[in-house]
Amino acid sequence: MLFQPVLMLSGYFITILGISMIIPILADVSFGNTDWHCFLYSSAICIFVGQAMYLSNKGKIKKVTVQQGFLLTAVSWLLLVAFAAIPFVLSGILTNYGDAFFEAMSGLTTTGATVITGLEAAPPGILLWRSILNFLGGVGIIVLAVAVFPFLSVGGMQIFKMESSETAEKIVPKIKILTRSIILIYLALNFACMVFLYLSGMNLFDALNHALATIATGGFSTKDSSIGYYNSPLIEFVLIVFMISGALPLTYYVSMLQKSKIDAFRTSQIKSFFKVLFFIIAILTLYRVKVHDVSFLNALREVAFNVTSILTDCGFASTDYGLWGHFSIGMFLVITFIGGCTGSTSGAIKIFRWQILGAYIKRTFVISKDPNRVYPTKIGKKTFASDEISSVIAFIALYFICFAVITLLLCFNGVDFLSSASAVSASMANSGPGLGDIVGPAGTYKPLPYNAKWILSFAMLLGRLELFTLLVIFTPSFWKK
Repeated sequence: MLFQPVLMLSGYFITILGISMIIPILADVSFGNTDWHCFLYSSAICIFVGQAMYLSNKGKIKKVTVQQGFLLTAVSWLLLVAFAAIPFVLSGILTNYGDAFFEAMSGLTTTGATVITGLEAAPPGILLWRSILNFLGGVGIIVLAVAVFPFLSVGGMQIFKMESSETAEKIVPKIKILTRSIILIYLALNFACMVFLYLSGMNLFDALNHALATIATGGFSTKDSSIGYYNSPLIEFVLIVFMISGALPLTYYVSMLQKSKIDAFRTSQIKSFFKVLFFIIAILTLYRVKVHDVSFLNALREVAFNVTSILTDCGFASTDYGLWGHFSIGMFLVITFIGGCTGSTSGAIKIFRWQILGAYIKRTFVISKDPNRVYPTKIGKKTFASDEISSVIAFIALYFICFAVITLLLCFNGVDFLSSASAVSASMANSGPGLGDIVGPAGTYKPLPYNAKWILSFAMLLGRLELFTLLVIFTPSFWKK
């Protein structure tokens, strides 16, 4: 009974993955590429296995327990990545399954790190498949963040639960309506981004691929030099607007369209995101102008695009910002830990957790000066309970512990410290490029040792599933009845 709904729903998701492979088949056929058969075989495998899992475990699910919720999230994500990797191997663009698994994990977790070189010569079906993985992973993580994570009480996400006065009967229909609205808005944003990129000078195929990767903040490009290939200020401006759109809570768009009251805490999260974004852009622009003698407009253009890309965890690059000096390298490493808003496609620690940590630190300073004073932890008019605060602090602490441990594992496998630290921070934040000559914006993850790619695949999933969702499965208490 523990695994029945997990296997049934995982089979359903794998079937959807197999059906989505029809799209790259059509792309290859329309471009006259003979690689379409690799997607046909992959699609057949996915649909057969998915339906076998679904039908053999089919039954009415009365209720999915918290235990099953954790298990379903982790198992379905791993299985989807495992099957999504098949076309990369069958096409021959990647010669071993480990690299294919890494690429598929990077796609579905919307990380954007790649081991593929020579993208300009890659089959159109493969390029489109990478973008489709970004698209599916983006909408998947939004649904998890809105409909699943708050009820699993993961890392302080219980803050975003429905009002406690709501009954269970009312909550389920509301979630269904909310997720349906979010998916429609997600599709609309993708379409709008594609249209504007096409009007800005991209061909239709590139516009489609980059749109699917932008709103999902996935960062997969059809060019080895990413957005730098186009050298277009207009394209960069369009992408900045839509990268920010993907990093904002999609529930915010729903509330605006419904003209309903927006929670003050959610609004403060968006304000904090923009304050951080503008502050970092201003600092790095002044640094580029004063230290490297770059003209103000060129510095602003380069900094605005690349900072937005990393802060939103998209991972596009217009230039090699690793050459901007030690201060810039340090700033970009710090940025990868911040992230966008909850309920968005962005990864990393996220703005709301930094807000709560800052409010708690402020409270600690006040109480240390005046121990008898009653000073609640508040953001705006919202007061946070002790269990919400402790879960946020635990999440941030665990995040940095995992970062340190995985970084040491990469160093143990022969990767230099800068590449290790930046690759792990980028993988856990799902932001794509790291720093240094190997994994920096001008490089790829291909030269890394084979074991390092498996370790980073785990780091991507760990960051995407909010740490606890994955790690709790490895605890003995989880398996107790």
